[in-house]
Amino acid sequence: MKRLCCVCLCLTLMLAALVPVAGAVSTAASSAILIDGESGRVLYEHNAHEPRYIASITKLMTALVAMESGHSMDEVVLIKKEYTGAEGSSMYLREGEKLTLEALMYGLLLASGNDAALAVAGYCAGSVGEFVARMNRKAVLLGMENTRFVNPSGLTEEGHMSTAFDMARLAAACMKNETIAKMVGTRTITIAGRTFTNHNKLLWRYEGCIGMKTGYTERSGRTLISCAQREGQQLIAVTLNDANDWADHTAMLDYGFANYTRTRLSAAGERYARLPVTGSLLSFVQVEAADEIYYPLAAGEQLRQEVSLARWTQAPVARGQTAGTITWYLEDRVVAVCPLVYGQSAGLNVIRGESIVEKMLKRFVS
Repeated sequence: MKRLCCVCLCLTLMLAALVPVAGAVSTAASSAILIDGESGRVLYEHNAHEPRYIASITKLMTALVAMESGHSMDEVVLIKKEYTGAEGSSMYLREGEKLTLEALMYGLLLASGNDAALAVAGYCAGSVGEFVARMNRKAVLLGMENTRFVNPSGLTEEGHMSTAFDMARLAAACMKNETIAKMVGTRTITIAGRTFTNHNKLLWRYEGCIGMKTGYTERSGRTLISCAQREGQQLIAVTLNDANDWADHTAMLDYGFANYTRTRLSAAGERYARLPVTGSLLSFVQVEAADEIYYPLAAGEQLRQEVSLARWTQAPVARGQTAGTITWYLEDRVVAVCPLVYGQSAGLNVIRGESIVEKMLKRFVS
């Protein structure tokens, strides 16, 4: 029997292929973007691929690389002299003191401490230089094609730049990490004798806001990434060089929630077909969707669905084994792919020549 392979499309391809529906929203930002965090669909963009200085929203990548370094949050870090005295925002580290990595992470994400960025980088990678190299490798893996990191803090250095589009990808990845999501959504915390208050005013001002990060330098202007969630729909907004960022993010998020509805395309375990099976005592095996998939749709938009599935299969079949795929299109663009899997096993029970059923199936297929 001709086997079908599952088609795997990555988030990078989906993001690059999709464009927003035109709508009445604008910002004062030099660059801006609004995406659906779950699917990656771009709902609004303005100069989203233009490289710019990004300031302290850099620290989201610092946090993500630290979380993936293999170090536990309860590990104790000895503060070295080279971690102290960083210019700009600070959590006021002192040489010789000992703090948990968790405390440093809160200092990084809430107080936006540039000294915390150095301490996290130096501890997690052995040196700041090696940590920055890891940041850039992670950027490549996330498909951040127009991003280059030079330091872990976001302080202005030549070449340390990204785009609104790339930073939205990073933000979506960060929100999938439970620890980072918890930290960026924390309003105030007292830890290691220090009290940190989140710089993100939208946590107090915008209904459903659950993060993420602010930034500012003279060269970058005000930078902001925000994330809000309502009724299961998660939106991520990014602005670069925006003097009116609080109001602009409010307008962008309102636009997204008002104009796009989170629509379920498939449910894990949902049955799609009964497939004839040969070589087994079973006559049919169930085929079902492997994943629960949602996609945001504007009013009037309709998706086209294509199912790729063989007409029959041959034992042995294992439950959970890939049987085919469902692909959804918006106009001519692929927006989602879900594997179809066998919902039950079928052992090889018949050891003999072709059965009448097999002969009939082959006659129809040929």
